[in-house]
Amino acid sequence: MESTNSAAKESKGFYKLSMLQCIGYGSGDLAQNLIYQTISMYLLFFYTNVYQLPPAAAAIMFLIVRIIDVIWDPIVGTFVDKHNPKYGKYRTYLIFGGIPLTGFAILCFLNEFTGSLLYAYVTYVGLSMCYTLVNVPYGALNASLTRDTAQITKLTSVRMFMANVGGLAVGMGIPLMLRMFDHTELESLSVKDSAWLSTMTIYGLVGLVLLIFCFTQCRERVVMKSSEASNVKVSDLWMEFVHNRPLRILALFFITAFGMMAISNAAGAYYINYNMEGTAEQLSVFMGLGSIPAFIFMPLIPAIKKMVGKKGMFYIFLVTAIIGMAMLYVVSVVPSLKQMWIVYIAQFIKSTGVIVATGYMWALVPEVISFGEYTHGRRISGIVNALTGIFYKAGMALGGVVPGLVLAFVGFQNGAAVQSAEAQQGILWLVAVIPAVLLVVAMFIISRYELDDERIDEINRAIEARHLEN
Repeated sequence: MESTNSAAKESKGFYKLSMLQCIGYGSGDLAQNLIYQTISMYLLFFYTNVYQLPPAAAAIMFLIVRIIDVIWDPIVGTFVDKHNPKYGKYRTYLIFGGIPLTGFAILCFLNEFTGSLLYAYVTYVGLSMCYTLVNVPYGALNASLTRDTAQITKLTSVRMFMANVGGLAVGMGIPLMLRMFDHTELESLSVKDSAWLSTMTIYGLVGLVLLIFCFTQCRERVVMKSSEASNVKVSDLWMEFVHNRPLRILALFFITAFGMMAISNAAGAYYINYNMEGTAEQLSVFMGLGSIPAFIFMPLIPAIKKMVGKKGMFYIFLVTAIIGMAMLYVVSVVPSLKQMWIVYIAQFIKSTGVIVATGYMWALVPEVISFGEYTHGRRISGIVNALTGIFYKAGMALGGVVPGLVLAFVGFQNGAAVQSAEAQQGILWLVAVIPAVLLVVAMFIISRYELDDERIDEINRAIEARHLEN
């Protein structure tokens, strides 16, 4: 009887996921982090210190590319929802989008056209468009695996654990890889251009292999019917945004939370290089500490959420991140505290809060998809993920736009070994003050989110009952 009930529950969309399936799905985020986190953490530094773009020009380019995304992402989301490729509605794009994504990522770090804005625009726009072609279907794939909120929490925990393996490989590994490929400059990131290209080539190819593995391990079982998919159109994006209040709240949270993370990450290399006068090895440790807390806390998310609730968990870890940022600020302005071991502790505390808060928010995406399906009857996962993708990228774009503009404002000098006091203060604002302000805003936004686990389970059961009636 128990096995019959279990089978019946699974037949209603509440599928159980094996650990291999969770790892397979998570490998897709690991792959994307190897590529996109490298772009997020180091591309601005590469542009200003190696490729020799002025900070303001780089900032404007990041902004323009995000504007292009606002147009491109809904087109991709609509296309994905409308079509059913032979190899899977969503997983197909992991390969067909992953191949050009890898190519453009490598080309972004090719320095044959030093200082050319045209080349920078072509390669970065291409990379961003291909990233959308992978990331939007990948996000929708999450919601197609199961409706079970406990399984989604498990899936998200594994996914973010693996995503932070990618973050660790980028944050700690990139400086070490650059040193391996460059034998003239061992103390900074201002190494010869071929080292950057070789490093990105390796990371990109490993990422592509992981996307293929993700493709092989995922089964799409909760998807929109083909008869409904044919009616999907781009204007549904606006309809979904207007009528789905939890989605609007989550979108705003994405902007502030990922904006905070992107600005802080982009400023990390500048902070260690110029404010702390650190070495490549110290930058490696600092960046690596941005991911290490994931291996401690991500497996604990289901238990933590059970104890303090969804919102309580967000509040605790957002405050933790603010404490870490305050420590980074104090360490930099109090001479007697200006020691790297204190910086490492502050970075660990900050990263603990950031990782859990920005990691678990992905578990909310299937919830707002189900809320939309409950409201209007269609599970338009692609369009919802296109919307969240727009706001995710808007937040990530702040990591290029804001640091570039702030650096230009405070008189940052490209390639200079030492920066002025004003420039160092600007870097400090980027690594601690501005992200802390965004975290406070994020706490207010998430306080307005109304879908607890009980409500989501009720919604999913109602949807499945509706399907059985039809």
